[in-house]
Amino acid sequence: MGACLAACSLLSCASCLCGSAPCILCGCCPASRNSTVSRLLFTAFLFLGVLVSIIMLSPGVESQLHKVSQVGPDPTLEVLILKGSLEGSGSLLSFHAVYRMCFATAAFFFLFTLLMICVRSSRDPRAAIQNGFWFFKFLALVGITVGAFYIPDGSFSNIWFYFGVVGSFLFILIQLVLLIDFAHSWNQRWLWKAEERDSRAWYAGLFFFTLLFYSLSIAAVALLFLYYTQPGACHEGKVFISLNLILCVCVSVIAVLPKVQEAQPNSGLLQASVITLYTMFVTWLALSNVPDQKCNPHLLTTLGNETALAGSEGYVSHWWDAPSIVGLIIFILCTLFISLRASDHRQVNSLMQTEECPPVLEATQQQQGRAFDNEQDGVTYSYSFFHFCLVLASLHIMMTLTNWYRPSETRKMISTWTAVWVKVCASWAGLLLYLWTLVAPALLPNRDFS
Repeated sequence: MGACLAACSLLSCASCLCGSAPCILCGCCPASRNSTVSRLLFTAFLFLGVLVSIIMLSPGVESQLHKVSQVGPDPTLEVLILKGSLEGSGSLLSFHAVYRMCFATAAFFFLFTLLMICVRSSRDPRAAIQNGFWFFKFLALVGITVGAFYIPDGSFSNIWFYFGVVGSFLFILIQLVLLIDFAHSWNQRWLWKAEERDSRAWYAGLFFFTLLFYSLSIAAVALLFLYYTQPGACHEGKVFISLNLILCVCVSVIAVLPKVQEAQPNSGLLQASVITLYTMFVTWLALSNVPDQKCNPHLLTTLGNETALAGSEGYVSHWWDAPSIVGLIIFILCTLFISLRASDHRQVNSLMQTEECPPVLEATQQQQGRAFDNEQDGVTYSYSFFHFCLVLASLHIMMTLTNWYRPSETRKMISTWTAVWVKVCASWAGLLLYLWTLVAPALLPNRDFS
């Protein structure tokens, strides 16, 4: 009897791995949308690739792989293959592994980007591929990853670097869009509670967080000038910090102008303070990539064994410095944000190509089981655009973990001015995007920006 139950359980698990997303949920899971479960599972695939990349970057793994080259007189076939990889392209070590791992995840999601174009509802046969066959998807990802590690070095790293630059720039803008949406939703929800309950506590909360974010921004500016500039030097850093500070002051003033408030009553200083703090964070990321030790305290002088690992004398930096760790945390939160919810605002929904599922349909289907198909009448998000966002996320995390390493210029893990300019330009583009959300309702009164 026990053997029969075990066999039935095994068959059930196998069918779920080849079936739809609802099968993945266990009995203790709450009722969930089919679309949400699918997005979370795809995001888990991305996080798995990130975890493998971090492991391959760890010094312990790299040193152990180097020891393979000192094999005994009678090595096994597996050791010989690994040794050949290490002595050849070095694709299993350091940034080589990150480039290939992120290439595999980006290629995997790009294939789904093309495959899922113009899927309108779950009745489309391709929707079954989106929401099921997880075991085969995992095998496909593993296969692409193994193939990526056989790509010869040649010009692969140099070309893929530019893909990473463009993708990371676009993902930084997506992060800002999500942050703007979060700030607008937060401000609108607390104002609604303050008016509904006639309580000043919600106004006090908004004032407190607005003051907190502006205080943190001012402290960030002071610390950036203190640690990333020097008297008579670091002129670029001084210009970047000062210019971004002026732009943040400008958008904060515009956010409370009478005409802007009249066209967009929910606009306020809370959103401006959040955007200001995020701009200072991106400025910090940019300055942490300046390839000059006088202007960048994150660069370490290589001595002794570190010089041997770096390949030459000079300066070296690691991905696990403070800016990269904070950037990794924000990356994880934004990626989960993309997977979990749709926006309450039409502008963000239009840009991110998502929409809320009709609540009546959800209430009806929640009674039928743990998970339900909420896309029979229409998808709640663009399958293709969602996968494209994960492509950009793969490229962004590749650049983050490698400190925007450029193979053609140096053999050390040091970024170049390319990274600095990309991040600074991303901060400017983000401020312009936020400025447009402020002035668009006033400039185009006939359009609905609710």
